[in-house]
This record gives sequence, structure tokens and C-alpha cells, in this order.
Amino acid sequence: MKIAISVPDPVFEAAERMSRRMRVSRSRLYAKAVEDYVNRHSGEEITAQLDRVYSRTSSKLDPAIERGTLEVLRREGR
Repeated sequence: MKIAISVPDPVFEAAERMSRRMRVSRSRLYAKAVEDYVNRHSGEEITAQLDRVYSRTSSKLDPAIERGTLEVLRREGR
């Protein structure tokens, strides 16, 4: 799919240098950059959803489990 975008001159010039250095077309460079960006940020929505779910529940340990855990750690010298 063809699209038109506007980028600041310094970004365009840096991308031009990089595409020449990598020996790839400008289109390929921009497509790869967008793909990498999308992949890097795709987990953010999942994280936001998990944050919403876990914000509704307490993360405190049951007092008995906490005491037992601390006792085991004390016995092991930690």
C-alpha cells in the first residue's frame, strides 16, 4: 500500500543515508521501521489490560503465608 507522510528534514536526510548504507530502498527502510515500532509497542495494550485486571485485586499475601515464607527464609539464613 502506498502512503504519503511528512517527516522533518533531518530525519529524512538520516533515513536517506541509512538506506544507502544498508543498500535498501527508502520504502523498505520506512516499512521496516514502522514494523519494528509496531512490534515493540504491541505489548503495551496487553500490559494496560493486565494492569486494569490486577488493580481490582489485592496483591497482599495472606498473613499466614507471609509468616510461613518469612520463617522459611529465616531458617535458610536469608
